Order: sequence, then structure tokens, then C-alpha cells
Amino acid sequence: MDLQQTTTRITEQTALIERLRQEIGKVLVGQEKLVDRMLIALIGGGHILLEGVPGLAKTTAIRTLSQALGLQFQRISFTPDLLPADVVGTLIYSQKDGSFLPKKGPVFTNLLLADEINRAPAKVQSALLEAMQEQRVTLGDTTYPLPAPFLVMATQNPIEQKGTYPLPEAQIDRFMMKCVVTYPSRDDERRIMNRFTHPLAGEVAPVMDAAQIQTLRGVLDQVYCDEKVGEYILDIVQATREPSAFGLAPLANQIEMGASPRATLWLHVGARAHALLHGRAYATPQDVKEIARDVLRHRILLTYEAEAENVNADQVVETILNTIPVP
Repeated sequence: MDLQQTTTRITEQTALIERLRQEIGKVLVGQEKLVDRMLIALIGGGHILLEGVPGLAKTTAIRTLSQALGLQFQRISFTPDLLPADVVGTLIYSQKDGSFLPKKGPVFTNLLLADEINRAPAKVQSALLEAMQEQRVTLGDTTYPLPAPFLVMATQNPIEQKGTYPLPEAQIDRFMMKCVVTYPSRDDERRIMNRFTHPLAGEVAPVMDAAQIQTLRGVLDQVYCDEKVGEYILDIVQATREPSAFGLAPLANQIEMGASPRATLWLHVGARAHALLHGRAYATPQDVKEIARDVLRHRILLTYEAEAENVNADQVVETILNTIPVP
């Protein structure tokens, strides 16, 4: 399919995407970037890790998205006493015929909110590994596919560390993006205050369904990414592993472990999805830059020297983006 045909297909979807934004905007105020990231993950088949203090509408965001998409939504509050069976389900013994019947857990949904995921121990966090990667769950000897589309949005509080369990590298790497949610601006907070003084004018109406999301994924497959943009993505990821080879020798003492190959894949998918959401049939280096921080910040492991110097992953990514030549 040529670029003109893909552009035509994207134009047909633009009005639908705009309606979706408007419906979400009935409830969510001033979180356009977060909405974009959720749509990129949904279209690209990824998952999102959200970090932010309480009260920033993280739960409201995914619930509103599920209403606007007409998809099933489940929420799991991760606590220290949670068990893996509470997430994926288990087998129940039937006295009637002596068999074991599957009891599916809340993970069998379209949109799953893993609330404060770092409050549950590793054995519970690992219950999501198969679901997030293979889109399926094994109960006993049988493997059950999860509904499509399937999106996990996990939240964690960056401030309170007491009683929490840091996510293992294998778990955190399965998230397409880690988004940091900050406080709203003064104008946005005024709009929030005024909006919620009175009941909402109308309910969020479904404007898209699973079939239309699948159509968008088909369009995404046709979005063009030039070889030079692909090389740019490879340079960025390689620079996190071998900074000295890219003229970034000072970062060599700050990065303990660079980004995994998943970073390359998600940068490629995310850049094309970002282009699609903005009505273009081709990805540009700017699309890569727009999502690079979200894709890379949780995949770069910093050294003690970097932490002692108050250097964070965002600053490392920013340095890389400012140094690697743009094609």
C-alpha cells in the first residue's frame, strides 16, 4: 500500500480519534499528553506505567478511556496480602463431578488498572508477566487467551517507599512507556474546580469499539518509517549501552545498564503511532523524540555515582537526544 492510500485511511480515522478526545475531555482536564500516550499504547499493543502523587486523575483517565471505547474495565488494588490467584484466577474443585473448573480473575478484561502495583510482592507482580507479554493466562493445564484489545495501566506513588516492593527489571521492561504525571497548571486546576462544582453535563458516550481499534492497528502497520529514522532509533538505544562510542563519555560512569531491545521495538512502534495520531502516514525523527523519554526512562539503570550527583534517567535521555545527530 502506497503512502497516498495510507494517508487517505488515516484521514478517515482522524475524525473518530478527535471525537474520542472530545469525549475523554468531558471528564479529564489538562492531560492531553497522557491521553496521547494511552492511545499510542492502545493502538501499538503496549502497556503503561504511571508515576505520580495521589489525586492526579490516573484512575479517572483509564476509566474514562474505557467508557469512551465501550470496553470492559477492571481495577485491582495491589496490596501486600494479594495473591497471584486474585489477579489471574484459579481452579475451583467441583463436588458435583469431581472436576476442577476455571475461575477467571479480573485480568480477563480489556483495560486493566493495576493500582499501586509496587505495594504487592514480586510473586503477585510476576502473575502479570505472561498476560502482558503473550496476551494469555495459564490456569492448570489450559491456556486461555485474553480479550482483545488488552491494555494494562499500572500506577505507583513515587514518594512513599515504606512497605513497597520495587518492580523487577523483567516486569518493568514489559511496559511500553513510563509516564510521569505532574500537577496541572493553574488554569487547568481552575477548570477542574469549576467543572466539578456542578454535576457533569453529560455521560461519556462510547465512540469507538474493539473492531475499530483493530482497524487502527491495521492502519498503523502501513505507517511508513524511513530507514534513516530507523537508524536514528538504533543510535539512541545503542548510546544508552555504549555512550563513549557516540561521544558521550561522561555518561559511561552514570549508566550501569542500557535499554533492552524492547526499547528499539517500542520506539519504532510508538513513533509510527504518534505520527498516526497526528494525521501523518510517515514517522519523523521528531516523533521519536516525542516518545523517547517515556520509552527509555524506566529501561536505563543508573549507577550510584549518578544518584549521588542527583542525575536522573530523564536527564540522561535528554543528553542523548541533544547529542545524537538528527537525520
